[in-house]
Amino acid sequence: MSVVAELIKNEADGGLSFGNYELNEKAKKEDHEFEGNLYKVKTFKEITRLERDGMFVYESVPGTCVHDFKASDEGVSFNVCGPEDAQITVGVREDTEYEISVAGKSTGRVKSNLGGKLNLSVELAGNGDVTVTIRL
Repeated sequence: MSVVAELIKNEADGGLSFGNYELNEKAKKEDHEFEGNLYKVKTFKEITRLERDGMFVYESVPGTCVHDFKASDEGVSFNVCGPEDAQITVGVREDTEYEISVAGKSTGRVKSNLGGKLNLSVELAGNGDVTVTIRL
């Protein structure tokens, strides 16, 4: 999976792609319209962060590239890649339990915190793109 050279883009299948972990310096793009919302992405080798209408959506440390990001009332799904393992935080409903699947394998049920954030680790080094699914 390649990085998103334009930092953020809409996909034909209804997903959103963003992030460029190859950048040595921070880059950002604001006011990107997708499904009636405005998105802002900040990305480089150390961190990738996505916001929707000023609210937190996604963050990875170190930086990653995300393809086919889709969010609904039932959860979130995306494909992620990066040069090394990453800690990922996703914005979901607060104080709610979710089933997490990474690379097609269940990692169990995890409860989001009171701020609506859910944390997970993804092994990316040498694995290419990894599919993450977070569902109620």
